[in-house]
Amino acid sequence: MSRLMQIAAILAAVVFTTVYAGTHTDCGIAQTSFSDCVAYIVDLESSIDPRCCTGLRDIVSSLPPTADARRSTCTCLQQMMVTVGKPIDAGRAAGLGGSCGVNTDIVPTSLNFDCSKLLRDEALVEVEKAKVGGGRTAGPATAASSPRTGSAARTGLDSCWDIFRISVERNPKNRMLGRRRVVDGKPCEYEWLSYKQVYDIVMRVGASIRSCGVEQGGRCGIYGANCPEWIISMEACNAHGIYCVPLYDTLGAGAVEFIICHAEIQIAFVEEKKIVEVLKTFPTTTKLLKTIVSFGKITLQQKEEVEKHGLSIYSWDEFLLLGENLQFYLPKTKKLTFYNHSHCRVDRNLHCVNEQTGDDDVYLSYLPLAHIFDRDVKLLFEDIAALKPTVLSAVPRVLDRIYSGMQSKISTGGFLKKTLFNLAYKYKLHNMRKGSKQDEAAPLIDKLIFNKIKQGLGGNLRLILSGAAPLAANVETYLRVVTCAHVVQGYGLTETCAGTFVSLPNDLSMIGTVGPPVPNVDVRLESVPEMEYDALAAVPRGEICVRGKTLFSGYHKREDLTNEVMIDGAIMVYYIYICAGDIGEWQPDGCLKIIDRKKNIFKLSQGEYVAVENLENIYGLLPEIEMIWIYGNSFESFLVAVVNPNQQALEHWAEQNGVSGDFGTLCENPKAKEYILGELTKTAKANKLKGFEFVKAVHLDPVPFDMERDLLTPTYKRKRPQLLKYYQGAINGLYKATK
Repeated sequence: MSRLMQIAAILAAVVFTTVYAGTHTDCGIAQTSFSDCVAYIVDLESSIDPRCCTGLRDIVSSLPPTADARRSTCTCLQQMMVTVGKPIDAGRAAGLGGSCGVNTDIVPTSLNFDCSKLLRDEALVEVEKAKVGGGRTAGPATAASSPRTGSAARTGLDSCWDIFRISVERNPKNRMLGRRRVVDGKPCEYEWLSYKQVYDIVMRVGASIRSCGVEQGGRCGIYGANCPEWIISMEACNAHGIYCVPLYDTLGAGAVEFIICHAEIQIAFVEEKKIVEVLKTFPTTTKLLKTIVSFGKITLQQKEEVEKHGLSIYSWDEFLLLGENLQFYLPKTKKLTFYNHSHCRVDRNLHCVNEQTGDDDVYLSYLPLAHIFDRDVKLLFEDIAALKPTVLSAVPRVLDRIYSGMQSKISTGGFLKKTLFNLAYKYKLHNMRKGSKQDEAAPLIDKLIFNKIKQGLGGNLRLILSGAAPLAANVETYLRVVTCAHVVQGYGLTETCAGTFVSLPNDLSMIGTVGPPVPNVDVRLESVPEMEYDALAAVPRGEICVRGKTLFSGYHKREDLTNEVMIDGAIMVYYIYICAGDIGEWQPDGCLKIIDRKKNIFKLSQGEYVAVENLENIYGLLPEIEMIWIYGNSFESFLVAVVNPNQQALEHWAEQNGVSGDFGTLCENPKAKEYILGELTKTAKANKLKGFEFVKAVHLDPVPFDMERDLLTPTYKRKRPQLLKYYQGAINGLYKATK
């Protein structure tokens, strides 16, 4: 018998014995096991068998009147009702009975408490009462219950510099920064600098910065892709109390010019190939910018151009020599307003599963350091295999690619391999749903089946953090099972120092949510009446408001924007140009689910922000278009649109191209859709839009958007929730056909 057949036989025996032995012949479950009943229901993904409900009724009736017993009852009922799409609390006993197909007395009258509130109250602590009146209605402000969601903040770390300095003192010889160079088109092995080596370079760079006349409180720009020099420059700024102003490496000259002037940047560290973009900002920026430092080399032409405007420019090696033998007093830097930053977040998630960060942990930094989260890069998966990281942060777009790649390999692996894998997957998921930890749910299967996937991700991966956009529940579930790593997702903003919510490992009930709030922040939901979201309802929904020690103090030179996001001392997730007022929904266990957005800016799955109203204004200038509504969401990587074409223009095109039919028929013609899409693409290129701002598919509607169908306001503004509801079928069809 082949090795594969042997594994299949062993696995089949294990699965059959564990899953099916001892089941009840009437109900398909062991009547005495609450967790088995829940797992059975969830696994089958079907409506609840009435006989199971009867068994549950008996168990519920016999439960002792203790908090733990009531809590487990609520958990089970909640999971059951989520499965059949009807959330339940004690006040909805009739709904439970109807879902089960039995009498409505299956929940005893003694169960007279709100399940959702009980479980939520265990995870959250109320710190402020709900507010009604004054034009705003908000639910109670809540904070994390620290025993469940994390430990207390660390002491002795007053600044970013302290974190680095203490790390150097404790681990001078440990690896800190690694780089993988590409020579003749081939990637080499990683080359490492120790903490002490990095510290020595940081001190020289800091001295060089000060020798250029930049004092404490000065502004330093960093413009380029991730590299050791980026981190070193940032730490040098931290050492001397200099504000670090990061710039995306994707920014063009116009945006760079604005940031240099707005932030009053005096010195800029620039990736070698980005120097040309900085030179394009001359002479406007030369009134403020005095020194440019290349991460690499500089050309004679660049040196002459810079010096012509009275500035100085240095290669990296030249700049290091500039600060040699110079010593400057290190000022006491400003305290962290965001506590222990993201370092505490990684440690917290590993602590939850009785693991700790250690000297051997490796983090792969492929995320743009100018932002708080992510963008994909070439050769990422080769880098993962070579570096063998233990912690990986990713946006859903990257994890979707990993998921799709796995699915593709499995589907082409033959019937036996596919069947074997699916059996292994269902078995491990079954055990995890019953409460087994990820690494204890199926150790034999992990070794025999899922180890290949683990090795494909380097072999050492312990924690995968997803952020910047929602991760699809099916992808999260899949990765939790097959990667042999803990997978969590979080939610936050640059303004809140990234993670404000982070889900917990080994808790499948959090899949599809962003978890509970992290320690040291307060969260409340504010009602949005125009979208019918009520923060005081039984299932609270509303715009997310956050306050705490992790928040920023305001927008530089933009008091108007600062005042717009600061409400009652809290910062609202409600940004004009950043994140579009996310709508949250409290879950029964104290987790938050992102369900909607309030404003007209959103993220695609790769983490890119899309200012949709601006794009509609650009595309709407086309003479072939009367009106356009552009749609995207955080689960998709591209935009689609519904277009009201100009009838005269479309009929003229049809006549010129031999396409027959009336206006309505033309709008259904694939060639007409290709024509309109082509015109949109031309407009996007002419306006130099970024790739993710291109519309990839269109639906043509001959009937203009109107107020009669509630698609427009009286001032002819698009009513986006109503548009989505009306065209949901068309939108789904566009994404399905384009993938």
